[in-house]
Amino acid sequence: MTEYLVFRLYAPLASWGEAAVGESRPSATYPGRGAIIGLLGAALGVRRDDDERQRQLRESVCIAVKQRSPGTLLRDYHTAQVPAAQSKVTYHTRRDELNAPRKVINTILSSRDYRCDGLWTVAVWLTSQATLTLNEMEQALKTPYFPLYLGRKACPPAGPLAPRRETCGCLLDALDTSFPPLCGTADEERRVLNLPDETLYAWEGDPKHLDGSLEGNESNDVWDEPLHRRRWQFGPRAEFRRIVGQEEGR
Repeated sequence: MTEYLVFRLYAPLASWGEAAVGESRPSATYPGRGAIIGLLGAALGVRRDDDERQRQLRESVCIAVKQRSPGTLLRDYHTAQVPAAQSKVTYHTRRDELNAPRKVINTILSSRDYRCDGLWTVAVWLTSQATLTLNEMEQALKTPYFPLYLGRKACPPAGPLAPRRETCGCLLDALDTSFPPLCGTADEERRVLNLPDETLYAWEGDPKHLDGSLEGNESNDVWDEPLHRRRWQFGPRAEFRRIVGQEEGR
């Protein structure tokens, strides 16, 4: 039996950042390790420049996600004006950039992806070298030190996280923990949020950790292991996934 901290994430808009190249800022369909650690860090009051507490948090937890719905894709199109690079000219602030001569101003294009009406269950458990407790994290999620958001500051949670500790025989039981519907009954929630028939489970650690089986599992390396928050450096980790149809669900 293992003790887990489980909680729910829902918002009209969420953005689970992936590797960004050029002007495109894509979003994964579910939160990765970096996003969950960032959420827990905000709740606990761990600042990005506090390297030691960031390390302690990172080394204390393993995470898993149940994607009840990936939501729908929204692509936000942006234009921004920035001055061209010039020798011997340094812009220290955005105000300096906007006050640059108009003849050196260029327009750049970018896009940002969001997931609309996504719904996820998160399970967290402790590692052998943990210096934090699940009780501390549970209380922090109930009364967070910093405001919580789902990937971007424009994406606050729109439903109770409802964190609680559960002792379960396997990770699947923890991720299948039920929560009060966000609207009306469970059937109404499924209809309003257009929940799909397939559920995706993603976890780290032992490939058999979900339910003791390897059947239906797939894996690959994902680059969302936070290494240095101030420099936005991330490393690879092994992630395991399984998609379960409604007829297979429990």
